[in-house]
Amino acid sequence: MISQWQLRAAFAARLSDMYGREVPAYTTLVDVSREVNEDVLRARGADAERLGSIGRVTAERHGAIRVGTPQELRQVARVFGALGMHPVGFYDLREAAASAVPVISTAFRPVDGEELARNPFRVFTSMLTPADPRFFDADLRSRLEAFLAGRELFPPELLVLADRAEAEQELPDADAERFLELAVAAFELSTEPIDKAWYETLEQVSAVAADIGGVRSTHINHLTPRVLDIDELYRRMTERGIEMIDTIQGPPSWKGPDVLLRQTSFRALAEPRALRTPDGSVINGALRVRFGEVEARGIALTRTGRALYDRLLGLIDQQAAGHPGTDRGELARTVWEQHMPGSEHELAAQGLAYFTYRAAPDRPRDGSRPPTRVADLVEQGWARAEPIVYEDFLPRSAAGIFQSNLSGEGSRNNDLAGTAYDSAWLSGAMGRDVLDPFALYEQQQNRSVAQVARDLGLDGALD
Repeated sequence: MISQWQLRAAFAARLSDMYGREVPAYTTLVDVSREVNEDVLRARGADAERLGSIGRVTAERHGAIRVGTPQELRQVARVFGALGMHPVGFYDLREAAASAVPVISTAFRPVDGEELARNPFRVFTSMLTPADPRFFDADLRSRLEAFLAGRELFPPELLVLADRAEAEQELPDADAERFLELAVAAFELSTEPIDKAWYETLEQVSAVAADIGGVRSTHINHLTPRVLDIDELYRRMTERGIEMIDTIQGPPSWKGPDVLLRQTSFRALAEPRALRTPDGSVINGALRVRFGEVEARGIALTRTGRALYDRLLGLIDQQAAGHPGTDRGELARTVWEQHMPGSEHELAAQGLAYFTYRAAPDRPRDGSRPPTRVADLVEQGWARAEPIVYEDFLPRSAAGIFQSNLSGEGSRNNDLAGTAYDSAWLSGAMGRDVLDPFALYEQQQNRSVAQVARDLGLDGALD
């Protein structure tokens, strides 16, 4: 029998192999990431593994896919449910992007700490919003919805196997192999000719809309390795002649703790695709929709810490607007050094980041009574704090990656009101709860604090 985590690991590995064959520059990205990680490990020793073992970091991937309808989203949720992956977080890229990116998103991932340690594969999954009149008028919406209703992304056999795997949390060897074959095939780039006129109609609205609604299948849009030094990776990829996007999205590089998520990518490549013209003939063309992303993960911030992060981004925007031509990275670094705590200890003490706690093996043994505040326990050597890795995404960063790989701005009518979507809507559309990432981190932290209290013989709850 093959367990869910083994299915997840095998699926991630096979998807990576497939994507490497389709996009050779991705293989270069993986190779350079591995080289950088090995160099960082040699230079920093155990400290390099503070946010995850080198085995986990090396194996870690996140994928990105795009679907068109709530029905397709429900189906892909069943496929990922088979792998022990749950929808976490709601992201509205329509509002985070300056250009036309008419999608809302969630991320499917493991949520249990042990499952994340075994294999933390996650898939950022976006759904098109044809009902939003800022992007699609009534006629185009009707044509788009009819097109989407007439396609099948996931074969019935795959969905039946997925439901079995989710219900039983495992599959027999032969069924597991069949599931993996069908699942990987569902995300391969199709060779079926694309209706050139229809694709171009959607492309005038948004290249993202065309990539989703202009074809009869879905595909992996990018697959992302994790790296321990993203600035060094960016430098080495550029040295190899790989064209990177202009910036690294997310927090700046600085001397203090890494928080949340930093991302960058190589630019979307022109890939050969067969196009069907209005007269029925098939011609050779090229589309730019897939790119190679890489990420560096930091510490998960609390709601208060996230509010600080968002405020600092706004401050950087203000300063950049007031000082055109100034290096944005330098501006960001200065703002961070002025306002962001410079150590893990300060982040914890100010309640800005999540940590797990454990009783220190070398804690005082002189019969003294331990304090009842977590901060004091750490300060006085009774407990140790370990940062919790940020497992999720940032809407502005995701939108920035999408925008940096678009060939045009698209069109958007801001005189009209947008259609409202939120986490509750998405939960209803999928028929399964979209989990709150803050609640997951808080539960993980609270469980560890309760265990420390038990280990230290403290009767009441710790502050």
